[in-house]
Amino acid sequence: MVFTHDTEAALEGAAALVNTMPGSVPGDSSPDTLTSLEQLDDLVASQRWTGRHDRDARELAAVRELRPRLRGLWELDEAGVVDLVNALLAESRAVPQLVDHDDVGWHIHATPADAPLAQRMAVEAAIAAIDVVRADELRRLRICEADDCDDVVIDLSRNRSRRFCDGGCAARAHTAAYRARSRKAATAT
Repeated sequence: MVFTHDTEAALEGAAALVNTMPGSVPGDSSPDTLTSLEQLDDLVASQRWTGRHDRDARELAAVRELRPRLRGLWELDEAGVVDLVNALLAESRAVPQLVDHDDVGWHIHATPADAPLAQRMAVEAAIAAIDVVRADELRRLRICEADDCDDVVIDLSRNRSRRFCDGGCAARAHTAAYRARSRKAATAT
């Protein structure tokens, strides 16, 4: 484990949320996968966010609005990430507290359970980013290296070697490289 459980879970949740945005690089035809309340329900369940969940259009809109801001955790330099983290925490009037629930041990919550979902998502990501910055590990937050993908990646590998997202980009890149080597070998003989 590179970071504490709650930090890794919050980073994974933030990445999952950011990766619901449609693709923005040429060739990336990823659709927006957060357009309905059902998709929001699925995201909340898959990332195990706890607390208030209103399941209405207003909440969906607030969560969708948060995505580009959280993407900044992957795109900004250290000073920019620090500014973003501080802004997210200040806007939410975050008050960190140690809590213990769901058999995960002591971890930090900085908003009450009845705070709006988007606010809790923002604060959890910001708190996790604090650990990343303090450990001087921002390079673990990167963008998928596939030419046609702009999904965000959290590299939790020991040797910091993860280059691709979970969307199949690694398999496509490895297959393309294998085929290129095979063609080169075939033309050389």
